[in-house]
Amino acid sequence: MRFPIPCLPLILLSLWLLGMTQVQAQSQVQAQESPVLTLSRGGESRVLSLAEIERHGLHEVEMRHFEGPEGRFAGVWLNDFLAAEGLDDAPRVRFIAYDDYTTFLTPAERAAKAYLLVTRLDGEPLGRDQFGPLMLVVPADTEAVLAGEEPMSRWIWSIREVSAR
Repeated sequence: MRFPIPCLPLILLSLWLLGMTQVQAQSQVQAQESPVLTLSRGGESRVLSLAEIERHGLHEVEMRHFEGPEGRFAGVWLNDFLAAEGLDDAPRVRFIAYDDYTTFLTPAERAAKAYLLVTRLDGEPLGRDQFGPLMLVVPADTEAVLAGEEPMSRWIWSIREVSAR
């Protein structure tokens, strides 16, 4: 079948767009499977990808983070995640950010509030410019933290490691 010459640019554009869509899809798969978190306990460590973290089930909340991001935050409930990874019995869990900021949570603190380990904002993986790849928030405390009635010290972002002690 022969196409008139004026159709050639349209055909080339269509092929180029199809190729770009495939590249974007491949890029998203790679992002899902790239290591984003190190879990450590007792001298042993392993890395998890976004897909491995999210396999525990995503939960969404609409909120505004006190540092600015606002929208649909999605992630896994921390206690469910720790239980699935065999870390729920740890006397202390340490969260370490890329800037080396650290916070600790005891079992009593984890039982007192529902912490969400956020992996996405508005459906997209958190980038480093959005305080990613992971952040820890307490959705029920959002308004109180914004009003200065609850401390923000347990909210940590740009998490790179979770260590059980």
